[in-house]
Amino acid sequence: MLSLTLSQDSKQGLKILCVGAHCDDIEIGCGGTILRLAKEGKIKELRWVVFTSTPTRAEEARKCGESFLRNVNKKQIDIMSFKDGFLFNTAAEVKMAFEDIKKSFDPDVIFTHHGQDHHQDHNLLSRLTWNTFRNHLILEYEIPKYDGDLGTPNTFVSLSRDVVDEKAANLLEHYPSQASKHWFDRELFAGLSRIRGMECAQPYAEAFYARKLSL
Repeated sequence: MLSLTLSQDSKQGLKILCVGAHCDDIEIGCGGTILRLAKEGKIKELRWVVFTSTPTRAEEARKCGESFLRNVNKKQIDIMSFKDGFLFNTAAEVKMAFEDIKKSFDPDVIFTHHGQDHHQDHNLLSRLTWNTFRNHLILEYEIPKYDGDLGTPNTFVSLSRDVVDEKAANLLEHYPSQASKHWFDRELFAGLSRIRGMECAQPYAEAFYARKLSL
């Protein structure tokens, strides 16, 4: 369905919801796809929701989100303050946050965490996305991590090298708090995009898990 939408010359554009547990998840998981859609004028409205943060990371996330969405006219960035690693302890409050989003926003496509992600926060948000938005196109993105839980995605969005480079540059510029992490570097972001591109016969790509598609 997403590939059909990308190929259409539609002036209306997509209404997109991006869900992330942590302040850099959306950018890492689907940032290239958002950049591509924005550059092609395919986004009508976008809501960007991050659930856990600290004051420092929230400031980073807002600036980084703005950099990814500079070509999107109608957008809303929400950075909540749930505690990293403990979302399951506040699952009822997190569920209510999802219900509030649903009341005010009806997206065409939702980007959220992969349901088999080993991080407990990621896993919970994936389950609540499906629990809340039962009649929507949901694409689950992947986050590379020490846990080694990358799988076999079945949906791909091809990216240009320029978009891959811009994605990495935005992440490195706006998240200095993550610079000391051994995995947070340009080579990893570009490397995963190159692997996923190879898998769909393109130079670069981001990959997603689509449980249900209606054409």
